[in-house]
Amino acid sequence: MLRNVVAHPETCGSPDFLTEREREILQLVAEGHTTKEIASKLGLSGKTVDNHRTNLMRKLNIHDVASLTRHALDRGLLDGGGAA
Repeated sequence: MLRNVVAHPETCGSPDFLTEREREILQLVAEGHTTKEIASKLGLSGKTVDNHRTNLMRKLNIHDVASLTRHALDRGLLDGGGAA
C-alpha cells in the first residue's frame, strides 16, 4: 500500500485510500454521531472508534471534525441534508 501511495500520491485523498471501516466511521462522524453512538451502532468499543478516526484523519491530513465533514461532503459520502 505504501508503494502505491508513493507512486500515486493523488489517490491519498480518495475514498478508496481509506478502509471500508474508516469510510463508515467518516460518514457517521460527518453525520454528527458521537463516538459512543458510533461504537454502539457498529458493535465496537469507543477506543476502537477513536483509533479508526485518528487513522483516517492522519491519512487525510485533516485535524478537526468540521474538516472531516467537509471532506465527506466533497467526496459524496453525505447527501448534504445534515444529521438526522
